[in-house]
Amino acid sequence: MNRFVLLAVISAVSAGTAVGGAAPAVRPNFLFVIADDLYVDMLNYTAPGRGRNLTPHLDRLAAEGTVMTEQHIVSPVCTPSRYNCLTGRYASRATNSMFTRQSERAGTTIVAWNSKITPQDRTLPKLLQAAGYVTGIAGKQHVVDVPERRRPPADADPRAPEIRAMLAHNERVERAALQAAGFDEAGGIYHGNAEELSPAELRVHNMDWVAQAGVEFLGRHAGKGRPFFLYFAPTLAHSPYPPARSWDADPRLTPYGLLEAPPDVLPPRADRARRLQEHPSRGRHRENLLWLDDAIGALWRKLEETGELDRTVIFFFNDNGQDGKGSIYQSGAWSPSVVWRQGGFPAGRSCATRVTNLDFAPTILDLAGVPAPADHFDGRSFRAVLEGRGELLHESLFFELGFTRGVRVGDWKYVALRYPSAPERFALVNHPPHLKDVVLPSGQPAFGHIGGNNNEAAALRTQPAYFDRDQLYDLAADPREQRNLAGDSRHAAKLAELQRALQRHLARLPGGFGELKPAP
Repeated sequence: MNRFVLLAVISAVSAGTAVGGAAPAVRPNFLFVIADDLYVDMLNYTAPGRGRNLTPHLDRLAAEGTVMTEQHIVSPVCTPSRYNCLTGRYASRATNSMFTRQSERAGTTIVAWNSKITPQDRTLPKLLQAAGYVTGIAGKQHVVDVPERRRPPADADPRAPEIRAMLAHNERVERAALQAAGFDEAGGIYHGNAEELSPAELRVHNMDWVAQAGVEFLGRHAGKGRPFFLYFAPTLAHSPYPPARSWDADPRLTPYGLLEAPPDVLPPRADRARRLQEHPSRGRHRENLLWLDDAIGALWRKLEETGELDRTVIFFFNDNGQDGKGSIYQSGAWSPSVVWRQGGFPAGRSCATRVTNLDFAPTILDLAGVPAPADHFDGRSFRAVLEGRGELLHESLFFELGFTRGVRVGDWKYVALRYPSAPERFALVNHPPHLKDVVLPSGQPAFGHIGGNNNEAAALRTQPAYFDRDQLYDLAADPREQRNLAGDSRHAAKLAELQRALQRHLARLPGGFGELKPAP
């Protein structure tokens, strides 16, 4: 198989043309990095992670940029989180056929790995394209619908001619779908998780290959007169974790077969091992985390070498909080992010304004000087916050995942669990080990918060009120959400207040949700 060839499509929109007319004389480039399944203690700019990890480039981003200490994720699993980032809209607004069919059967929207971007969606990259930007994606996409993909047998040989042809087909349709979603170029693409690839021999991470695609995109468009947007999505630090399938895997292996030669844009593995040996790193998945950091370093160097760093805004975001992934508890919904530009922002080194991943798209458009489409985004721009001109962005935060909905107002959080009728029809896994012996007081089997998927096991172990229909938490006194106050008469007024706040959000979104929003 030939080395990966990037899709290059020249936009019909002339460089410098703005949506609605005039634009800034010099528009910033954007590098949006979305990591995968990091634990909060893998980030040195958080209290749990401080000093634990060898991540010099990520540390520099945080030291010179603004850490958004109250960054929240609306739907804390991979696909809807990416949908939020790339559309600025709630995942319950998805219109792909799998999502709408399930929602119609259930009478409610069940947000999980089913909310996909279609060619009809108005995405951030499309809006940037229309304003004259060239757009690229490298890494794990896991959100754009590609129904034409084929699945080779797991035990197939990726070198066999018929399997190579099938993988080449997958690469073509993947790039075409990403183009339809608004990306001019696509490289180093994983459709989903590495461990789901087929043939099984290809189920590895290849950060070198993903980084090479990102570096080549930057090199191609630096100094060409058009601003660029690169969505860079490492597959790390998601599973698989064994060295032979992650940091020590064959660097020629890709989702589309074997490269003729390994990429050479990152430091060699022996150098990475030496640095880890010399550094007192105590962090988890330390080899993979440094591998990811090296990729950020390669992108940074390319921006410096090409003279583009001074006019590039860099975002670093983790797609969900790993300790509570699969739930809307704070351990899944809270994960600080970083926004960097040369010289920093007036907001300073940290900002405690509450933002969500819905806010990235409108913020990027705002920084680009591109007017946002009227009534399109659910998120709001936090440019004014970065520039020191505002503090409060949202009166309340809304969360949606599986059979749960939630709202945060100030330091109070309300979580509602409502199963549709016959929830077993919507369970992702039938009676997985962590749920098989759980029966609710009503006698109904438990299906977790997202339909019994193993991702929710951590939250099930750590949240005492996991199966309570109504949960109320005072985050100021109980940040880990261990004491459910919903049944305490002293907090009845607060419970009613947050239920009303939740209902206001639900009223604006498709689908019903129990008695809080009866299905039409």
